[in-house]
Amino acid sequence: MLRPSRHSRLLPYQFVSLLLVQISPGRPILKVDLYGTALVLEEFGNVIARGGSAVVIASQSGHRLPPLSSEQNAILATTPVDELLSLPMLQLNQIKNPLHAYQISKRGNSLRVMAEAVRWGKRGARVNTISPGIIITPLANDELAGPRGSGYRRMIEISPAGRAYTPDEVGTVGALLKGDDGAFITGSDFQMDGGVTAVYWYGELAPK
Repeated sequence: MLRPSRHSRLLPYQFVSLLLVQISPGRPILKVDLYGTALVLEEFGNVIARGGSAVVIASQSGHRLPPLSSEQNAILATTPVDELLSLPMLQLNQIKNPLHAYQISKRGNSLRVMAEAVRWGKRGARVNTISPGIIITPLANDELAGPRGSGYRRMIEISPAGRAYTPDEVGTVGALLKGDDGAFITGSDFQMDGGVTAVYWYGELAPK
């Protein structure tokens, strides 16, 4: 008989994401987070009405990826969706581990949205990304209580904000981007990580 696990209270998409991070060699992450997002952007971009707006959730993790070349940025942003996973830079011998796959997928989300904003703009619509840090959700609580919890807690403690944040705070920025007050914002990425990325590159977490 299957017994309820500590993940049984997670929402389905959270459970799938958790499994991908824990057991995937990287390819499923690219398929879900990179290819899947690009496909949705393309299809919605074909039908979005004038005045429409969308927000894609990327991640602070995409901003920890070392800088890509201008050519790599361009191909992640503009390669046709059905050719995306065939790019040389996304093959198994180039993806180091699941974290690397997640980082490049989330960087790709931000780049893809920037490129799609040009196309969406011709239809009178807007699209942006939010790159959140650690949001207090059931999944985050599981991670904080798990083997990597001490690293996550330290990340929060030394961040300029000194805390994690709530889904409602992300929703506030999402509402701005979707509403009339954000009508001039498109093709942009909003980092909502309490300054963790700043500490990663220029503070105590900076790579040595």
